[in-house]
Amino acid sequence: MSEAGQTGSQGSPVIDVKSPSVVRTKYWHVLEDGRIQCDLCPRFCKLHEGQRGFCFVRGCARGEVVLTTYGRSSGFCVDPIEKKPLNHFYPGTAVFSFGTAGCNLGCRFCQNWDISKSREVDTLSDSAHPKLIAQAAKSLGCQSVAYTYNDPVIFHEYAIDVANACRDVGVSSVAVTAGEVCEEPRAEFYSVMDAANVDLKAFSEEFYQKLCSGHLEAVLETLKYLKNETNVWVELTTLIIPGENDSDEEIEEMTQWVVGELGHEVPMHFTAFHPDFRLLDRPPTPPETLTRARRIALENGVRYAYTGNVYDPHGSSTYCHACGQLLIGRSGYTITSWNLTEGAACPKCGARLAGVFESKPGTWGNRRLPVRLRDAASDAGG
Repeated sequence: MSEAGQTGSQGSPVIDVKSPSVVRTKYWHVLEDGRIQCDLCPRFCKLHEGQRGFCFVRGCARGEVVLTTYGRSSGFCVDPIEKKPLNHFYPGTAVFSFGTAGCNLGCRFCQNWDISKSREVDTLSDSAHPKLIAQAAKSLGCQSVAYTYNDPVIFHEYAIDVANACRDVGVSSVAVTAGEVCEEPRAEFYSVMDAANVDLKAFSEEFYQKLCSGHLEAVLETLKYLKNETNVWVELTTLIIPGENDSDEEIEEMTQWVVGELGHEVPMHFTAFHPDFRLLDRPPTPPETLTRARRIALENGVRYAYTGNVYDPHGSSTYCHACGQLLIGRSGYTITSWNLTEGAACPKCGARLAGVFESKPGTWGNRRLPVRLRDAASDAGG
C-alpha cells in the first residue's frame, strides 16, 4: 500500500534515540531491499534509516521502527463523555481527554488538524507518564480516560501503558479512533480498552481515498472485530459533509450494513460538518440533513441514532426501541431526565437499554475543564 513514509521525513527533525520519548516498537519487519516496513496500520510505510512514516510520530532509527512521542501530550481536558461522543457508556460522567500529535490518515476536513497534522515536536507541551495520567483522572473524579484529538492507533505503545495504569486504579479507557489498524496490533490494543467511538467517515472507498487517504475496508474489518470478538462497547460517528457523503443512498447502505454486520444495538451519531483545514468549499451541514440521516437509520433498524454538533434535544436524547419511552433526556451534553430502572430497563415496557450504565447518571454536564497534569496528580498524592 502506502509508500508515504519514503518522503514523509523531508524537513522533519532528526530522531534522537536517546530521548525518553523515543521507544522501541514491535510491529515492523525488514524488507529485501533493506528498508523497514511498519506493520501497525494498513499504510505499511516503508522507511529508510532516519525517515518518518505518514503519521510523523513513528520512524526508522537504528534499523527498527520507533515511536517518538511516548509520554508527550498536546494537552489535557476533562469533558463530558457525551462529547466523544458516547451516549451509552456511563452517561453524564466526566472523561479525562488527551492526545499526542500526528495521524495515520490525511482527512482534508480534519477538525483537529492543528494536532493531527502537527509537524512540530513543541506541540507536545506536556510530559505525561502513564501513571500520572491515571492518578490525575482518578483525582478529578473521571470515570474514564479518552485517547482522542488524534488517533491513538499511532501512539499504540503509550496508549496501552496508560490504559493499564488506568485499569490499576479503576478508571476505564475509551478509544476515539478512525479504526485503520492491522490485525495483530488491533487485538493487543483493544484488549485494554473498555469502549470505542469509531469514526465511520463514509460508506464509499472513493470518499476514503479522495478525502482521507485511507481505505473503507480496513475500518469495516475493525468494526466487525470489535463487535464479534471483544467486549468493548462500540458507538459510531459519521460527520455528514454536504455533497460528499450525505445522499440518501449512501446513508441507506451504511445503516443497513451496520444492522446486518454489527446488529441493531450499536448507536450511530450523525454530526454536523463545518468548513475547516483543506475542505473550505463546502457549506456547514444543515440540521435537517442530520435529522434525515437519523430517520433513515431508525427506519433501517438502528435502535439508537443521534444527531450531533447541533442543538437538537430530541435528536440527542435516548428512547426505548420497543415502546418509544424517553429514557435519557439531553440538552447539549447535559442530562435533563433519567428514566431507567435498575438493570437499565425501560420503566414502561421493561425492554433493556444496550450499553454500560450505573444506577444513576453522572452530573458533569456541559463543562470543559483544561488540566495541568502535574497539579491534578499532586492533588491525588502522585
